[in-house]
Amino acid sequence: MYSAGSEPKGVNSLAVEVMKEIGIDISRQRSKHLDEYGEEEFDYIVTLCDDAAKTCPLFPGEGKRMHKGFADPAVEGSWEERLAAFRKVRDELKEYILSFSSH
Repeated sequence: MYSAGSEPKGVNSLAVEVMKEIGIDISRQRSKHLDEYGEEEFDYIVTLCDDAAKTCPLFPGEGKRMHKGFADPAVEGSWEERLAAFRKVRDELKEYILSFSSH
């Protein structure tokens, strides 16, 4: 599994915090640009935000493109409001990923 973005901005500390809550350490991860995988062939190319669905480049091979839009959790507000936004997206992503095992 690979992860990259069209405009990488670094790993948000709130993402690190909410993933830590469920036992996943992403503190050593880094955000990557799509260009790092330009020649890679994938079975699936999954975009998670509407901008990425529009700007995601074509990758070689026969990879199936899929899109599922999620709200950007980087909202304004108090620490708890911001943390709640990241938890919501984390949980939505988890449900989406687990739905693949039911196919």
